[in-house]
Amino acid sequence: MEQPKNSKSAVRLPIYIAVAICLGIFIGANMAGSSTPVISNLHQSISKFRQVMAYIENDYVDETNIDNLVETAITQTLADLDPHTVYIPAEELELNKSQLEGNFEGIGIEFNIFHDTINVVTPLSGGPSERLGLRPGDKIITVDTENVAGVGITNRDVINLLRGPKGSEVKVQIKRRGESELLDFTIIRDVIPQYSVDVYYMIDDETGYIKINRFSATTYMEFKEALNNLQKSGMSQMILDLTGNPGGYMNPAVKLADELLGGQQMIVYTKGKESRHNTQYFSEIKGDFEEGPIIVLVDEGSASASEIVSGALQDHDRALIVGRRSYGKGLVQMPIELNDGSAMRLTISRYYTPSGRCIQKPYTNGLTDYHKEYYERFTSGEVYTQDSIKVNDSLVYRTDNGRQVYGGGGIIPDYFVPLDTTNNSRYLTKLINSNTIQEFALNYYENNKSRLEKMDFETFRNEFVISEAIASELIKRAKLNGVAYVDKDYKKSGALIKNYLKAFIARSVWNNKGFFPILNEHDEIIQKALTLMNEAEALARN
Repeated sequence: MEQPKNSKSAVRLPIYIAVAICLGIFIGANMAGSSTPVISNLHQSISKFRQVMAYIENDYVDETNIDNLVETAITQTLADLDPHTVYIPAEELELNKSQLEGNFEGIGIEFNIFHDTINVVTPLSGGPSERLGLRPGDKIITVDTENVAGVGITNRDVINLLRGPKGSEVKVQIKRRGESELLDFTIIRDVIPQYSVDVYYMIDDETGYIKINRFSATTYMEFKEALNNLQKSGMSQMILDLTGNPGGYMNPAVKLADELLGGQQMIVYTKGKESRHNTQYFSEIKGDFEEGPIIVLVDEGSASASEIVSGALQDHDRALIVGRRSYGKGLVQMPIELNDGSAMRLTISRYYTPSGRCIQKPYTNGLTDYHKEYYERFTSGEVYTQDSIKVNDSLVYRTDNGRQVYGGGGIIPDYFVPLDTTNNSRYLTKLINSNTIQEFALNYYENNKSRLEKMDFETFRNEFVISEAIASELIKRAKLNGVAYVDKDYKKSGALIKNYLKAFIARSVWNNKGFFPILNEHDEIIQKALTLMNEAEALARN
């Protein structure tokens, strides 16, 4: 079984086309290997739907597009079932798959849009753009002779223009600093790997850190590589960062948990209406890190597969969970490809942690309230104070060692870490949202490239300082970008602004290996976790 990323339902339409039943056709035709669902009055219902569609096509006063009506019907029907049963049109399916299967086909760049122009942040390692010599800071002016600068281009537009099948070619013109004329490149698209492990590194002589951004087809092998390399570097205790990880495929999450759990221990089980959807998953293999302290970081953005891992390790007292209550997505979707190339993700069961906790938060009040619940954590104060977490006292469970944990949706951490607003300000938010910090960092790297690239990372980390002179230049750049200077905000957020700027400069030189170690110096959850390693060690010994 597979689990896709969280998806937002379509906006509810005012007119219901009598369609709840049309899905029976698609489900029955596409669920290979499973019995046909029993639906009362199936043929009568299908006949009614066809009759309605025929009257609309033949007699409705205005011109209509029947295909669009059917697409709307399917979308609305699925939206009425639960928050995570979704329809994926054919044109979106390839992008959806590429995000979870760990690769896509394209030219291989990480980009950002500054001043309505596509800027190359970095060519991806081993990709065709790197092989041809594209550089950070290059500006893409035309794609296949079409001007793409100053025309209101969006991120999705860039993806549509630059992604394409392996072996196909795309011609781009690049404006490069120091070159008076545009540079012409003909790029042959290729398979570009996407990585779900953002970074791994040693925080200190004992503590290894691994950050996973999603659970894709390649996550387990990436995790194994990170784990083995950190162990070679002397790791004896681990921080596993799942903050902001929305989930993905279930199997990599189960395999990852298996690496950390000894013996034959339950990792997760599912329960559905049909017995064939009831499954249990246990640890089986001899893992590479079955002993040693582990702290798992979660927050309100950690969902589904992230909750499988954190829930299993918490229930078996294998790891200390630190952060804030996770999202609460515990519905299992089965992918079903439809005849026209589209697909749906149909919820077939629920996830339960080994102690019996249902991961899924309630959705009985409708989709609007369900999706609002995430944002209400900020207005209710839950992300700021532990006392604001809504705990259902009737859903009390016990870990293997008898520690008390709660059900009702999401994983409640063993140690709560409030969202730190001490150094945040609207000015900082505008600097980030306007891409000003990212843009300035890239320009600074271009202007100081030779000096920066002569440094090793540790020298940069320990000795490079964002001076007030550099910060003043950033403030000037911000004004040009429409972000007005606010003195009280700068005094409040100055240290954090400099930290972001230093991290983004490091990213231009060392990619994520430079970015995250500096950024994490101000991460409140990571810094709290480092103070709890003794407790995690005591837990690991029990």
